[in-house]
Amino acid sequence: MRLGGCRDDVPPPREGGSSDTLSLCVMTVTYTARVANARFCGFSKLLLAWKGSIYKVLYKEFLAFFAMYTAISITYRFFLVDDQKRYFEKLSIYCNNYASLIPMSFVLGFYVTLIVNRWWNQYTSIPLPDRIMCTLSGGVQGGDEHGRLLRRTLMRYASLSALLILRSVSTAVFKRFPTMDHVVEAGFMTREERKKFESLHSPYNKYWIPCVWFTNLAAVARCEGRIKDDNTYKLLLEELNDFRGKCSMLFHYDMISIPLVYTQVVTLAVYSFFLVCLIGRQFLDPGQGYPGHDLDLYVPIFTLLQFFFYAGWLKVAEQLINPFGEDDDDFETNWLIDRNFQVSMMAVDEMYGDLPMMERDRYWNDSNPRPPYTAATLFVLRKPSFQGSTFDMAIPKEDMHFQPLEEIAENLEESVTRNHNLALFNRLLGSAPSPTGFMGGALRRTSGQLQRLTRSVSPDPSFSDAEDEEEKSVGRSTGTAGSMPSGLGPDTTQSTICSCGGLISTCPPLSGVEFHTQGEEKDEKMMEKEPQVPKIPPPTAQTTAGRRSPLGQGRVKSHLCTSSATNRSVPDFFSFQPISYPVKAMTPKAQPTNSKAEAVSLLTVPSLEVSTFPQNSERKQMLADSQLLPSNGQTQCQCVGLGSEVTGSGRKVKQ
Repeated sequence: MRLGGCRDDVPPPREGGSSDTLSLCVMTVTYTARVANARFCGFSKLLLAWKGSIYKVLYKEFLAFFAMYTAISITYRFFLVDDQKRYFEKLSIYCNNYASLIPMSFVLGFYVTLIVNRWWNQYTSIPLPDRIMCTLSGGVQGGDEHGRLLRRTLMRYASLSALLILRSVSTAVFKRFPTMDHVVEAGFMTREERKKFESLHSPYNKYWIPCVWFTNLAAVARCEGRIKDDNTYKLLLEELNDFRGKCSMLFHYDMISIPLVYTQVVTLAVYSFFLVCLIGRQFLDPGQGYPGHDLDLYVPIFTLLQFFFYAGWLKVAEQLINPFGEDDDDFETNWLIDRNFQVSMMAVDEMYGDLPMMERDRYWNDSNPRPPYTAATLFVLRKPSFQGSTFDMAIPKEDMHFQPLEEIAENLEESVTRNHNLALFNRLLGSAPSPTGFMGGALRRTSGQLQRLTRSVSPDPSFSDAEDEEEKSVGRSTGTAGSMPSGLGPDTTQSTICSCGGLISTCPPLSGVEFHTQGEEKDEKMMEKEPQVPKIPPPTAQTTAGRRSPLGQGRVKSHLCTSSATNRSVPDFFSFQPISYPVKAMTPKAQPTNSKAEAVSLLTVPSLEVSTFPQNSERKQMLADSQLLPSNGQTQCQCVGLGSEVTGSGRKVKQ
């Protein structure tokens, strides 16, 4: 029995053999060389080929369709009476109108795309021994007979595993090796190995048994020192696992087919469409005046072309759905078996340790080797070497000068400043301050202005830059949006510098203040009974011409609040109550209005009149007066800040 897959009267192909010999053995139609160069009507030469062509595959279905169409047309024209013809004409028009509802292109397009992808993936899953044979030739050492036996046996086990899986999925290979006796006779398995193989009982395919034999024999070679190190042993097993994985993929591709329902839907769509076309595409009597039936051509040319395209598309899927058959374009698995077995045995046996003598190449002293060209390829030298897509780009000279770094830095600074200002402006637009927050910010800014006016002429040098920075940070916080005055958050304490330079008293945080509960149902009634918002006179500070000025006594006092004995500096024109209903968070508390002062609304920013700070002589007098205050360790002074009357431990000022 011959090992090759060619005909018995043709010798097996050799490496580098002629294409005529290969064409007798390889069933796959190869036309790559004929379309190597694109030219006018390049594919037209392929239309006359017969082997593997659409004509060979489709001509039987095409002739059957045309014969049935002709039979119906002859029956309509010569065998039907007038009433029957009128009924047939109505049926033909009905079929032609509704035949387009069958989604032919959509169904066939997806199906053929799926088939082609599956076809190529199956080809890439065919196990090839090239990587294993290179690893065996370089990893298993020994030029003696035992080393040669190890390499050949390992390679034969890998080839036997590939043969068993191809015999399971390919009809051509199974016809070549129908029984295990044929496998033994072909030389892939010894008789002892066959007995061992058949003694292992398993209801499943046993293509993997030679792979296990391979791993066991490789372990023996490692123990004997034929495989020098563990890295080579690991590499050999990795290559075997990759080889076995491809065998497994072929088995699963054969077991898991495309769902049958999908194939049935596509087949029914194609054949039902053309069965309807047999009636709907008939040429009717032009004398009846049916729209679209003005001509009677007898032969439906475009209907036949449509059948040729759609039915041919279905035939493509039919051929590629199982490429391990015996069609013209199926994989030549028998040729692959012959090639793989011959090449692998040569690599691990005859080529082991067979090296040509090393010598200097002809470009030994040439730093720029240039292989020669023939006359047919001399035009390649005339082409310039590719240097990059921007190599020939031209730039105007005025755009090639470098710019000074100072101008670049200024431009960058301007852009950064502009972007920063824009961000602040967007943040300001996105905020939504409440009326209480607006009034609190206005009061805070006014208090800060008074403090700066007082400190600018204050003789106390104890005011440091740190306190100035703290005041600036407080001033910046007045612009923050919120539901309460800026700087008066839940955990914020209010600090104010006393005009006499004494200690600062702080008010408790708002989180410690209790809010009184108000019922939501009583809110509307209380709003009707509530008095008008009290008018508060603007705070004024006046200096008299006496020995003790109000500023010296610390009596610059805001009319907006009155200090208590508990050092609280929270304005008492708000009554704080617990929020039980979200309708109101704070309710203004009515206070008696000073009749002598000008009334001011709560939402009006008070304008404070501050007299000119005393001269040096008067300042000395005020400092002297401050020493006459009670010396019980507590100095009572009134803060410059609005609504802030504080009591702190004072200190004497030295002149």
